[in-house]
Amino acid sequence: MEQTKLERINELAALAKSRALTDAELAERDALRREYIAEWRRSTIETLEHTYVVTPDGKKHKLKKKK
Repeated sequence: MEQTKLERINELAALAKSRALTDAELAERDALRREYIAEWRRSTIETLEHTYVVTPDGKKHKLKKKK
């Protein structure tokens, strides 16, 4: 996610603490949050797909996806 979008999320969070956000600001904040969470999930899944567990006997096992 771009740094400017992260800064805008933080700016909207600060505004929400000091006053009520307008409908347009709420919609923008929600869209930015959804984008941030989607990016975080993609990154986390990618990391876990490349993660292996090494057992005491030295064998590597790929993590299995939970159902």
